[in-house]
Amino acid sequence: MNCRFCKNQLSDILIDLFNSPASNSFLTREQLNEPEVFYPLKVFICNKCFLVQIDEYKKSDSIFNNEYVYFSSFSKTWLEHSKAYTRMMVERFHLDKNSKVIEIASNDGYLLQYFKELDIPVLGIEPTANTAKVAIEKGIPTMVAFFGRQLARQLKEEGKSADLVLGNNVLAHVPDIIDFVGGLKIVLNPSGIITMEFPHLMELIRNNQFDTIYHEHFSYLSFYTVRNIFKSLDLDIFDVDKLSTHGGSIRIYAKHSDDSSKEISDRVEALIKEELEWGLTKMDTYFNFKQQALTIKIDLLDFLLKCKSSGKKVAAYGAAAKGNTLLNYCGIKSDMIDFVVDRNPNKQHLYLPGSHIPVVDEIHLKQSRPDYVLILPWNLKSEITEQLKYIAEWNGKFVVPIPRLEILND
Repeated sequence: MNCRFCKNQLSDILIDLFNSPASNSFLTREQLNEPEVFYPLKVFICNKCFLVQIDEYKKSDSIFNNEYVYFSSFSKTWLEHSKAYTRMMVERFHLDKNSKVIEIASNDGYLLQYFKELDIPVLGIEPTANTAKVAIEKGIPTMVAFFGRQLARQLKEEGKSADLVLGNNVLAHVPDIIDFVGGLKIVLNPSGIITMEFPHLMELIRNNQFDTIYHEHFSYLSFYTVRNIFKSLDLDIFDVDKLSTHGGSIRIYAKHSDDSSKEISDRVEALIKEELEWGLTKMDTYFNFKQQALTIKIDLLDFLLKCKSSGKKVAAYGAAAKGNTLLNYCGIKSDMIDFVVDRNPNKQHLYLPGSHIPVVDEIHLKQSRPDYVLILPWNLKSEITEQLKYIAEWNGKFVVPIPRLEILND
């Protein structure tokens, strides 16, 4: 396997999470009796450009298909984040009804709806037809397509270039990151802005977030590597924000290299310096990660076995992709966790891939009254504990597995 960016031959494995089903391949009851396909989940680190990546064992068009069940609008926290982003971008870059905003991986219109409310023209590009359908029903123009240079050229020929091109948690999802970033350059107006948000590799390693590794994420990104990728395509990153989303993310701001209207923020060099001092360009930094993941696995299994032997009931909350990585890496099945609650009706009455834990609605939680609720999307811990605070009525407790096993209110 060669590096997606610099084409260097890859040999160094950061972590091997063994074989796993695709994290969003939920199962029907009938499919439980059929053979299930598992794929290798090995993470490689390029010792030349330090891009962390997995091989494309499962093709992106088979992951992001018409059965894709992630809808961004079911997270209150994410909606609030998107609304604040919209307000900030409009104020900072003076966007108005004469501007054009394009979002890549626009999902169900969770973010573009806020630009639309301000009468700013928008276009969503979303490869999953079922989520795009929801956006279109909201009145948000949406193309059902994968983004890259070819689509970017088509959009430009049709006069659909943009003053703002944005993408939240999509840069890591593309198998050909060079083609994707090259498409951003093509579709961007001469004085336009690109913003991309993605989980920060430094925080992933520092906080043991191995569960954010799954087949939908082809790359795991440092600011150092992303800046070099953009620079290789004549795009300069002129600013960067640190975000709390997804356990620690960054938002980059990019422009055409020949656009002199935007000054380079001091935050750019400051973050590069921080990454270098932390060791993101040193191979030794990466090789301790495997042991950290194993510690979490042992601690979680120990907790669940003790619950089982003492007759305690454990449920989970949030049928998230990261939860599926965690459960399958740990070998946890439905004999350890009775069910997982999720607000998304598209996931309810299905079963998690690999672990075969049933997905139910919240009413089931209130009726079953488990002793512990394991929060799988730990990045939404505050939102979930507030939403489910009533479990205290039966002395229920929350458990968070990442960055270390923690029992809340114990």
